[in-house]
Amino acid sequence: MNTASTSPVGISAAPLTVHFLGNILTFRARFADTKENFTVIDVLTAPNAGPPPHTQTDQEAFLILEGRYEIIVGDEVKHCGPGDFVHVAPGTMHSFRNIAETTSRLLLINFPGDLHEEFFVAIGDPLPSGSTTFPDMLPPDVPKIVATAARFGIDIPVPANA
Repeated sequence: MNTASTSPVGISAAPLTVHFLGNILTFRARFADTKENFTVIDVLTAPNAGPPPHTQTDQEAFLILEGRYEIIVGDEVKHCGPGDFVHVAPGTMHSFRNIAETTSRLLLINFPGDLHEEFFVAIGDPLPSGSTTFPDMLPPDVPKIVATAARFGIDIPVPANA
Protein backbone atom coordinates (compact mmCIF):
# COMPACT_ATOMS: atom_id res chain seq x y z
CA MET A 1 0.00 0.00 0.00
CA ASN A 2 1.29 3.47 -0.91
CA THR A 3 1.03 6.13 1.75
CA ALA A 4 1.88 9.76 1.33
CA SER A 5 4.19 11.31 3.87
CA THR A 6 2.73 14.22 5.80
CA SER A 7 6.02 15.22 7.40
CA PRO A 8 7.63 18.49 6.35
CA VAL A 9 10.40 18.24 3.78
CA GLY A 10 12.66 20.85 5.39
CA ILE A 11 11.42 23.99 3.63
CA SER A 12 13.57 27.00 4.43
CA ALA A 13 12.18 29.48 6.98
CA ALA A 14 12.75 32.60 4.86
CA PRO A 15 12.59 32.22 1.08
CA LEU A 16 15.71 33.15 -0.87
CA THR A 17 15.16 36.31 -2.94
CA VAL A 18 17.43 37.66 -5.70
CA HIS A 19 17.24 40.31 -8.43
CA PHE A 20 18.24 39.53 -12.02
CA LEU A 21 17.59 41.67 -15.13
CA GLY A 22 14.52 43.47 -13.79
CA ASN A 23 13.08 40.37 -12.12
CA ILE A 24 12.73 39.80 -8.39
CA LEU A 25 12.87 36.04 -7.88
CA THR A 26 11.62 34.53 -4.62
CA PHE A 27 12.23 30.80 -4.31
CA ARG A 28 9.01 29.25 -2.95
CA ALA A 29 10.18 25.62 -3.31
CA ARG A 30 13.86 24.94 -3.71
CA PHE A 31 15.36 21.88 -5.36
CA ALA A 32 16.41 20.35 -2.02
CA ASP A 33 12.92 21.00 -0.59
CA THR A 34 11.25 18.94 -3.34
CA LYS A 35 13.41 15.84 -2.90
CA GLU A 36 15.49 17.09 -5.85
CA ASN A 37 12.63 17.15 -8.36
CA PHE A 38 11.77 20.76 -9.22
CA THR A 39 12.01 24.43 -8.23
CA VAL A 40 9.16 26.97 -7.94
CA ILE A 41 10.02 30.66 -8.15
CA ASP A 42 7.64 33.59 -7.61
CA VAL A 43 8.77 36.22 -10.13
CA LEU A 44 7.98 39.95 -10.11
CA THR A 45 8.94 41.55 -13.43
CA ALA A 46 9.41 45.27 -13.99
CA PRO A 47 7.70 46.82 -17.04
CA ASN A 48 9.51 45.89 -20.28
CA ALA A 49 11.93 43.60 -18.40
CA GLY A 50 12.62 39.91 -18.90
CA PRO A 51 15.42 37.53 -19.86
CA PRO A 52 17.00 37.39 -23.30
CA PRO A 53 16.12 34.53 -25.67
CA HIS A 54 17.79 31.32 -24.51
CA THR A 55 17.64 27.53 -24.49
CA GLN A 56 18.22 25.20 -21.58
CA THR A 57 18.53 21.52 -20.76
CA ASP A 58 15.63 21.44 -18.28
CA GLN A 59 11.88 21.89 -18.72
CA GLU A 60 10.32 25.18 -17.75
CA ALA A 61 6.75 26.33 -17.18
CA PHE A 62 5.16 29.71 -16.52
CA LEU A 63 1.85 30.39 -14.76
CA ILE A 64 0.86 34.04 -15.07
CA LEU A 65 -0.54 35.42 -11.81
CA GLU A 66 -0.81 39.18 -12.45
CA GLY A 67 -0.26 41.60 -15.33
CA ARG A 68 0.63 40.79 -18.93
CA TYR A 69 3.57 38.96 -20.47
CA GLU A 70 4.76 38.37 -23.98
CA ILE A 71 6.20 34.86 -23.98
CA ILE A 72 8.09 33.65 -27.04
CA VAL A 73 8.46 29.88 -27.43
CA GLY A 74 10.25 28.88 -30.64
CA ASP A 75 8.52 30.85 -33.42
CA GLU A 76 5.30 31.38 -31.46
CA VAL A 77 4.56 34.70 -29.72
CA LYS A 78 1.99 34.46 -26.93
CA HIS A 79 0.38 37.38 -25.11
CA CYS A 80 -0.53 36.02 -21.69
CA GLY A 81 -2.51 37.23 -18.70
CA PRO A 82 -3.61 35.85 -15.33
CA GLY A 83 -4.32 32.13 -15.44
CA ASP A 84 -2.41 31.46 -18.66
CA PHE A 85 0.08 28.59 -18.55
CA VAL A 86 3.02 28.05 -20.91
CA HIS A 87 5.30 24.99 -21.04
CA VAL A 88 8.77 25.10 -22.61
CA ALA A 89 10.40 21.83 -23.65
CA PRO A 90 14.16 21.38 -23.16
CA GLY A 91 16.22 22.85 -25.99
CA THR A 92 13.47 25.24 -27.17
CA MET A 93 14.46 28.90 -27.68
CA HIS A 94 12.27 31.08 -25.47
CA SER A 95 12.01 34.33 -23.53
CA PHE A 96 9.45 36.45 -21.72
CA ARG A 97 8.86 40.17 -21.25
CA ASN A 98 6.46 42.15 -19.09
CA ILE A 99 4.26 44.08 -21.55
CA ALA A 100 2.18 45.81 -18.85
CA GLU A 101 2.81 49.35 -17.65
CA THR A 102 3.08 48.07 -14.08
CA THR A 103 4.83 45.14 -12.39
CA SER A 104 3.66 41.70 -13.57
CA ARG A 105 3.97 38.43 -11.68
CA LEU A 106 4.35 34.78 -12.63
CA LEU A 107 5.29 31.44 -11.16
CA LEU A 108 8.33 29.88 -12.80
CA ILE A 109 8.67 26.10 -12.46
CA ASN A 110 11.77 24.16 -13.53
CA PHE A 111 12.03 20.35 -13.85
CA PRO A 112 14.48 19.36 -12.50
CA GLY A 113 15.21 22.55 -10.62
CA ASP A 114 18.87 22.34 -9.78
CA LEU A 115 20.45 24.07 -12.79
CA HIS A 116 18.17 27.12 -12.90
CA GLU A 117 18.27 27.53 -9.14
CA GLU A 118 22.07 27.38 -9.09
CA PHE A 119 22.26 29.84 -12.01
CA PHE A 120 20.02 32.41 -10.31
CA VAL A 121 21.92 32.05 -7.03
CA ALA A 122 25.26 32.50 -8.85
CA ILE A 123 24.24 35.49 -11.00
CA GLY A 124 21.45 37.24 -9.04
CA ASP A 125 21.90 40.08 -6.60
CA PRO A 126 20.67 38.99 -3.14
CA LEU A 127 17.70 40.91 -1.73
CA PRO A 128 16.00 40.75 1.67
CA SER A 129 13.30 38.07 1.77
CA GLY A 130 9.94 39.49 0.72
CA SER A 131 11.42 42.34 -1.34
CA THR A 132 9.06 43.87 -3.89
CA THR A 133 10.99 47.04 -4.76
CA PHE A 134 13.28 46.83 -7.77
CA PRO A 135 16.85 47.98 -7.22
CA ASP A 136 18.41 50.43 -9.66
CA MET A 137 19.05 48.72 -12.99
CA LEU A 138 22.66 48.80 -14.07
CA PRO A 139 23.75 47.81 -17.58
CA PRO A 140 24.02 44.00 -17.64
CA ASP A 141 27.46 42.36 -17.79
CA VAL A 142 26.58 40.30 -20.88
CA PRO A 143 29.83 38.25 -21.06
CA LYS A 144 29.48 37.32 -17.36
CA ILE A 145 25.80 36.39 -17.75
CA VAL A 146 26.46 34.27 -20.86
CA ALA A 147 29.45 32.48 -19.28
CA THR A 148 27.62 31.83 -16.01
CA ALA A 149 24.53 30.57 -17.85
CA ALA A 150 26.64 28.13 -19.87
CA ARG A 151 27.92 26.53 -16.64
CA PHE A 152 24.31 25.61 -15.81
CA GLY A 153 23.06 24.25 -19.14
CA ILE A 154 21.62 27.56 -20.38
CA ASP A 155 22.65 28.88 -23.81
CA ILE A 156 22.16 32.59 -24.49
CA PRO A 157 23.06 33.36 -28.11
CA VAL A 158 24.75 36.75 -28.38
CA PRO A 159 24.34 38.75 -31.61
CA ALA A 160 27.61 39.47 -33.40
CA ASN A 161 27.21 43.23 -32.85
CA ALA A 162 26.66 42.98 -29.06
